Amino acid sequence: MQAPDVGGWRWRTVLRLVWSLLGAAAGLGTALALAGPPTSPFLLASLGGSTVFLFGLTRAPAAQPRALMGGHLGAAAIGMVCGQWFGDAVWVYALAQAITLGFMLLSGTLHPPAGANALIMIHTHADAAALWMPVVVGVASLACVAIVWSRLGAYWFDEQTPYPARWMDRSPPSPLWGVTHEKEC
Repeated sequence: MQAPDVGGWRWRTVLRLVWSLLGAAAGLGTALALAGPPTSPFLLASLGGSTVFLFGLTRAPAAQPRALMGGHLGAAAIGMVCGQWFGDAVWVYALAQAITLGFMLLSGTLHPPAGANALIMIHTHADAAALWMPVVVGVASLACVAIVWSRLGAYWFDEQTPYPARWMDRSPPSPLWGVTHEKEC
């Protein structure tokens, strides 16, 4: 039995949208409550973008745990090291961002929101402790809420694949970085 149409939208679609929005609020709220430093919530700004992936694009390779955790940790570590070694000059931000992109592409951990972590770590003069708190705690708590929320939603909406769809999917899926085929030379 299908849900009735209402102005071109099915009730099921509307309910699924509301469910995703509530999940996004619960996930980000939990991450901010557990890992949000009261003096600098900017440290967790990249989690806003991750929330969009986890609750809006749940099956995308960039939303899977490998990309989520690897992207956030790698970018934060790169930004922290670049900031500690070279300071916070404009060229350091550019260098850290380029290294972060290379790291994510080569390791299959491309998670676009995490790219901001390199810049955030330099800007805040973060040290190694920032990798644990707020990065690991923030990202892990967001992921845990997404896992639980999606399973509740999968039951409620009779979906086949709750988050994560595939734990270790590479992002991007191929080392050709978005190219669908190699050109002949």
